[in-house]
Amino acid sequence: MTYVLVGIACLAVGAGIAALFFRRELRRMAGFLRGREARSNARMTVEAPGRAFAELAEAVNAQLDAAQQERLDGQRRQQEFQRDLASLSHDIRTPLMGAKGYLRLAQDEGDEAGRDRRLAAAEARLDDMGALLDQLFAYAQANDPDLALDLVPVAVLPALADVLVGQFPAFERRGWEPRVDFEDEALSVDADAEALARIFENLVANALRHGSGPLAVGQRGACVTFANEVPDPAALDPERLFERFYRADDARSAAGSGLGLAVSASLAAAMGMRLSARLEGNVLVVELGLPEGCAVPR
Repeated sequence: MTYVLVGIACLAVGAGIAALFFRRELRRMAGFLRGREARSNARMTVEAPGRAFAELAEAVNAQLDAAQQERLDGQRRQQEFQRDLASLSHDIRTPLMGAKGYLRLAQDEGDEAGRDRRLAAAEARLDDMGALLDQLFAYAQANDPDLALDLVPVAVLPALADVLVGQFPAFERRGWEPRVDFEDEALSVDADAEALARIFENLVANALRHGSGPLAVGQRGACVTFANEVPDPAALDPERLFERFYRADDARSAAGSGLGLAVSASLAAAMGMRLSARLEGNVLVVELGLPEGCAVPR
């Protein structure tokens, strides 16, 4: 009986010591969390034996990692916002200042024909600013989480043909004739007709504005490609092509807001499609993956 009592006493003492040790470890962990600065890279360590404390530290550190990543993402978004705001300010100010300059010249112009030219130039600058504001509105709509799209079967080739016909004067000015090669001319896709037309319009307009060679549009399976030569491939970053306000180095002095392709990417995503781009030598290839998607090029 005596041995039993001694054994129980030893167990009690051991349990008490363990409880004190565990309590000290928990207090140390709590102190670490209380004293840790929000932006610190410090992570919780374990001094007590046992898997339970290790799992607790792992769970806490996972939350700290997630909070740090969220903070870094927030900083990145803030930097992007500041950059985009500066770009937008420049894009609005440039045509506005140009219009004001031409209006002042028109006021000082004694010749009526010269005055008309100045006024026409001012009107063109204001039209550029109006087009930018239209693109901003389109971008806001395309990224509205409450955007309602009417998905119905849409014949892809006729939708593309309507856009190409509408751009005929622009192709004629460039001396280009677009080439169209569809594997399945009867291909249709569940899409919002207006949104799909807007995607095609932006892709064709981008090729006309920034390309240096005729546009070729092809379809294989669930992939529609838009390809044409670009004057300076080294200035182009295909991975950033669909970012808002992105423009290649050699396109910064040209007209355009850099929003058209961002609008297209957002509309495509809203319909279960995907836009991607790659360079093949000096040819920019933009792919519209329909819901089944494009095959990965080898």
